[in-house]
Amino acid sequence: MKLLNSLTGAAALVLALAAVPACAVDVGQAAPDIDLPGAAGAQKLSDLKGKVVYLDFWASWCGPCRQSFPWMNDMQKKYGAKGLQIVGMNLDAKRSDADKFLAETPAQFALAFDGKGESPKKVGVKGMPTSVLIGADGKVLAVHQGFKEEERGELEAKLVAALGSVK
Repeated sequence: MKLLNSLTGAAALVLALAAVPACAVDVGQAAPDIDLPGAAGAQKLSDLKGKVVYLDFWASWCGPCRQSFPWMNDMQKKYGAKGLQIVGMNLDAKRSDADKFLAETPAQFALAFDGKGESPKKVGVKGMPTSVLIGADGKVLAVHQGFKEEERGELEAKLVAALGSVK
């Protein structure tokens, strides 16, 4: 039954994401000011202006998300003092599913939780994980779907380039 509930939640999210436009954010435009409800309390994406933000949308049932977490932990540790803020936005309908994932795959970066699926609509998330790289000026620098080990270097290069504009 637990697996069925997980699959039902995953299917609902996939259907909801399928109704989203192909890309709600474009490179060069201002990132939408989404809510980031998490351990730090009520926060908005705009509160992070002045930092380079790597906003990653993930869910407990997403295999590539498990692979991306160690990389994001490394990037936060390596570049956090230089102005990088990674935010993992969980999209599980049940917080307990996210908590179980996090117990097995810890995050050493900021987390936010959107069980209602409001934020992915504003960004145009169509697959998991989807990440949005946002410059210190609040504008979208890149949008990336999926995560593969061989993409690590390319993604890190984009982070480094974005951090070059932080004062």
